[in-house]
Amino acid sequence: MRTLSELERARLRWRARRGLLENDLIITRFLDRYENQLTDTDVSALTQLFDMGDNDLLDVLLGRTQLQGVYDTPDLRRLVGQMREL
Repeated sequence: MRTLSELERARLRWRARRGLLENDLIITRFLDRYENQLTDTDVSALTQLFDMGDNDLLDVLLGRTQLQGVYDTPDLRRLVGQMREL
C-alpha cells in the first residue's frame, strides 16, 4: 500500500479545514488516527466529502442526516462511519 507523501498529507489537511469548528474537530480527529492508512481511493472520497457545505457536512457527521445523491457512495459511507465512531 502506498503511503501519502508529506506534501499530500499537508494538502489533505489544508483541504479539510472547514468554516465550522465542529467539522474541523471531527475531521482532524479522523486524520490524526487514520492519515497514515489512507488509500488513494480514501483521499478521493474525502476530497468529494469536503465539497459539501459546512452545515450539510456537520449534519452528516453528527448523524442528523444521511449522505444523499452523489455523496451516497460506499466509500463515503465507510469514511463517515469511521468519523462518527471517534
